[in-house]
Amino acid sequence: MTVKRRHILYVPGYDPRGLAEYYRLFRSEYRKACALYGLEGHVSRVTEEEDRHAARWTYSTRGADWQVETTYEFLRWEHIIRKDFARPVWWKIRKGYAVFGRSVLNGVWFRLLRAHWRFGLFIAYPYVLMLLYALGSSLVGWLLALLTGLTGLPSPITGLIGLAAAIALFIWVLRKTEPQTYLLYLFDDGISTRQYSLGERTDWHERMEIFAGYVVDTARTSDADEIVVVGHSSGSFLAIEVMDRALARDPQLGRHGPRVALLTIGANLPIVGFHPEARDFRERIRRLAINDSFDWVDYQSRHDIMNFWPFDPVTDHRIDAGSERRNPTVIPISFRDLWIPGDFGRRRWRFFRAHFQFLMANERRGAAYDYYLICCGPYPLAYRAQHPDEAVRAMESQHPARADLASQA
Repeated sequence: MTVKRRHILYVPGYDPRGLAEYYRLFRSEYRKACALYGLEGHVSRVTEEEDRHAARWTYSTRGADWQVETTYEFLRWEHIIRKDFARPVWWKIRKGYAVFGRSVLNGVWFRLLRAHWRFGLFIAYPYVLMLLYALGSSLVGWLLALLTGLTGLPSPITGLIGLAAAIALFIWVLRKTEPQTYLLYLFDDGISTRQYSLGERTDWHERMEIFAGYVVDTARTSDADEIVVVGHSSGSFLAIEVMDRALARDPQLGRHGPRVALLTIGANLPIVGFHPEARDFRERIRRLAINDSFDWVDYQSRHDIMNFWPFDPVTDHRIDAGSERRNPTVIPISFRDLWIPGDFGRRRWRFFRAHFQFLMANERRGAAYDYYLICCGPYPLAYRAQHPDEAVRAMESQHPARADLASQA
């Protein structure tokens, strides 16, 4: 049950930063993971092909009695996201409130709230904060109009001064706070996810079809022992589409050649699946749930408000897979097991940082979840998920005297 060669196909979420940022993150966090477990590791440079919507790098990881060669393929669609970001701000605000309003009226937001109340509040957060910005700016503009009226200026002029001041203040505050609040990013994300749920994002579907082809081609040509399709955050529902399309292309995928697995982490599937119109997406989940040619593992954490916990992608979408159900294996994890002790209460409230913990190195050894041991370790994903204690003991035995990062901090 060991892996010597692995091929990862990573489907990123709705993030415009793209390849450069994710390669930097992977390289730095991989080195931390190797240091934590006393492993030898080497990461190559990125290679790109002009006719391919993907980039890749390789890394070689050596333990006491094992070595794994891994190809990490980053599937690229960030330029599509950047086009979304170029949409006018006024359009995003108008469209965003329309999308949120419809989700309230059709009950989707209330279903999200019941499934995971913190995520439901997080969905509402940008709309509430944007409204507060507008109200605060309007109040300042009204007060300025009152003050200028005391000078004897005609009321139409003072009204225009107040309106101009309110608009200018609103724009300034919005732009100034965007790096901390991510308001416009979240508006784009909400709008685009809604469009995807309705089947309106043909550009997304076309790209996922191309990615599905990469999965099939890899299975046919790679000498890997295991192929893992990874989806993080919004990439989770896209990875589901990629895997489903790949199986449609090759129904025997996973029955010939390398083992094939799907890994979803920090998933937020209900933001698509709860929409009444998302029948195709729910049908994709049903097909994957009853397919026994591959393994699907879903890791969730209650300490990440941007994923759903606890959530069963099948039953909680009201999908009837019957007795044929095989996937996914849902595994809850605690960030307490991953982080050094002492500042857990503060760190869990850094929402975006906590959300990316699924892609970052652990700070403590011995946790059942470790992204870099999943990607570079000797155990297949399914075996590691089914026998976490054995996988942990095996890694601990590599360097039993080595302390975790908590003692080095």
